[in-house]
Amino acid sequence: MDQQEIQRWIPHRSPFLFVDRVLELGEDQILTEWDLAPDAFFFQGHYPDYPILPGVLVNEHVFQSAAILMSKLDDSRPGEIEGVPVLTRIQEARFKRFVRPGETIQARTILNDRVGRACYLRSTITCDGQKVARLEFVVAQAPTQASTETGAQQ
Repeated sequence: MDQQEIQRWIPHRSPFLFVDRVLELGEDQILTEWDLAPDAFFFQGHYPDYPILPGVLVNEHVFQSAAILMSKLDDSRPGEIEGVPVLTRIQEARFKRFVRPGETIQARTILNDRVGRACYLRSTITCDGQKVARLEFVVAQAPTQASTETGAQQ
């Protein structure tokens, strides 16, 4: 799945879309990649003499990957996204390695449990076969204002 297809499944858009490819998509897990362009805007100031990918963007790549998995779990039809995926908890985040301009990261994200509209997930992020980070987190599907208004009219 490429970025054009990804955009049919989640609401994220450039310059805040951090998943370039979906390599695997199963019933309860997803494997994604993100190529870090050497001239990406966030490297300009983090840090100019030794640019590294901010950890929060490593996490955002994982959260967007989870949103794709959640769309599949909900049997959403591409282009008909109901609600938006929102992060509700981060726990057990551990960072092991810097990510530099020009590298590609992979995230394997696994669904641990699902309660209503909330998904409990864990992810391992790697680069060149080395562990970058691991984390556990919860993402929930929140209604948008438009879907709330539609529900109120019914």
